[in-house]
Amino acid sequence: MSQEQDQHNLVVEELYAESHEWHVNAGEETIHAKRIQGKFRTLKWLAAATWVLFFIGPYMRWNGDQAILFDIPGRQYHIFDLTILPQDVWMLSLVLLFFAILLAVVTTLFGRVYCGFFCFQTIWVDAFTWIEGKLEGAPGKRRKLDKAPLTLNKFWIKAQKHFAWLLISAFTGLSFVAWFTDAFQLWVDYMTLSASATEWGTLALFTAGTYILAGFLREQTCLWLCPYARIQAVMLDRESLIPTYDFNRGEPRGRLSKGETVEGNGDCIDCNQCVAVCPTGVDIRGGLDEGCITCALCIDACDLVMDKIHKPRGLIRYESIDALEGKHVPPLMKRSRVLVYIIIMTLAFGGIIYGLLNISGLEIKVLHERQPLYVMLSNGSIQNKYELKILNKTHDDMYVTVTTGGLDGVELIGAEEPFLARPGKVTPYTVYLRLPRREMDGSSLSVYFQLQGVEQPELRSTYESMFLGPR
Repeated sequence: MSQEQDQHNLVVEELYAESHEWHVNAGEETIHAKRIQGKFRTLKWLAAATWVLFFIGPYMRWNGDQAILFDIPGRQYHIFDLTILPQDVWMLSLVLLFFAILLAVVTTLFGRVYCGFFCFQTIWVDAFTWIEGKLEGAPGKRRKLDKAPLTLNKFWIKAQKHFAWLLISAFTGLSFVAWFTDAFQLWVDYMTLSASATEWGTLALFTAGTYILAGFLREQTCLWLCPYARIQAVMLDRESLIPTYDFNRGEPRGRLSKGETVEGNGDCIDCNQCVAVCPTGVDIRGGLDEGCITCALCIDACDLVMDKIHKPRGLIRYESIDALEGKHVPPLMKRSRVLVYIIIMTLAFGGIIYGLLNISGLEIKVLHERQPLYVMLSNGSIQNKYELKILNKTHDDMYVTVTTGGLDGVELIGAEEPFLARPGKVTPYTVYLRLPRREMDGSSLSVYFQLQGVEQPELRSTYESMFLGPR
């Protein structure tokens, strides 16, 4: 027997030596997934790197202030120079709609890509199990350690692991709170024990939640707690590209004999490596499962096995069920459901852009006095009373001027001097408009109130109202 054949048989023996350890998850024991290298594992780590923004975002500064701050008590969001107040919440609704439809589009096309690569639960579990593997060893050793009686050595290993988990959980909670208050001051408040009850409570909630969900529940969160696992069925169809086992090529599956495929068997050698690497412990060969989070790690595992037994890659690959059955599959972007999703996304995105382009640091609204609608003065003029609601969306006090337009001969009373508009608040002022009776050619005329900043004249706002008089 050649040396090459000996090496080949040794590889096969190694695959089968541990195959008995891997079985489908029935929820009765902790999943200890095997880690292997591959392109999807690399993509998974790159996707996880996007969460770095979650930790560093609150410490970014802009013009001396926190660049991104969700000020719940002040009912305003600060995103660089942009301040979003409750009056602009419709834009937030469009943002949520856009990302919800984007999630539906991606799921329809490629399955639960968000779950497999970007979900915080998936990424935190991956980080926790990586630490677990570094301290406790390979999956087989971890299972033995879990079942072993408590000794000083086991206690020390477990203590290190749980301490690391708690540190990550606490930092996660602190980072979350930092998005809603000044991050640097928050550290001072926590270190001096002067943080508010809300800050302490939120930190405790997120620390405990992260520690329990990522450290203990793990895949059970995806299987039983996450609603997305239930609703994905209505998003996926037989044309969706998802990690799929090619049953035409793989069946009937069977073990190798003397390092060679048995005649009549498919390419699947029943090594269970696809189950071994699955973070939720499902078997991709059984078809789409609600526990499959589309992380595609089974593709990496199967490709590695195919390389070892000198078979072509792709026994497990991104493919649609219809394509495997030889049916015609239309191009992804020409499917009716996808087109509807894209239209909704486009409209939502257009609304967001419109709102951002038209949002201003100043806003004025005008309320016409209803009792009485107008007053006839002794000199024959007609007077209307208005209440101005001036909203300053900037961070600083601002003086503003109010003028009128669109109505010839009208006199503005009460706005001779600039008004002071407080930051982030609506400031009310009362003004009067007077118009000679001879200028009235109807019972109502349009009039515009124009607001402009004194120090920042580029900040403007206009509101159309009505000037009322006798018939």
